[in-house]
Amino acid sequence: MVVERELTDDEIDRLFQALADATRRDIVTRVLRQEQSVSALAGHYAMSFAAVQKHVAVLERASLVTKQRRGREQVVHAAPDTLRRAARLLESYEELWRGRARRIDDLLAEEVPPGDRGAE
Repeated sequence: MVVERELTDDEIDRLFQALADATRRDIVTRVLRQEQSVSALAGHYAMSFAAVQKHVAVLERASLVTKQRRGREQVVHAAPDTLRRAARLLESYEELWRGRARRIDDLLAEEVPPGDRGAE
């Protein structure tokens, strides 16, 4: 089985590097529930507004969120399609692994003829 990929290697790297940080994962979770301004997001963390902006920028480069200006505020929206593509990638790897495990199970289930046991 071949792993089907809808994302380039660079996109995959950016995606998983972005999700490797707990704050960024939390931001994604929050904006999946409801869009929020960067300033509203900043209120949830013990860090500067600028630090939260940087986290949002990393998520934006990974296509996990988008920003839209509304007046003086920048509103952050989730981009669930990217998460779906990542999930499909991981499912492809899981299916590959399950296929290998099935082949191992099949090999172990095969009966070894009594005369062949001494040849091992």
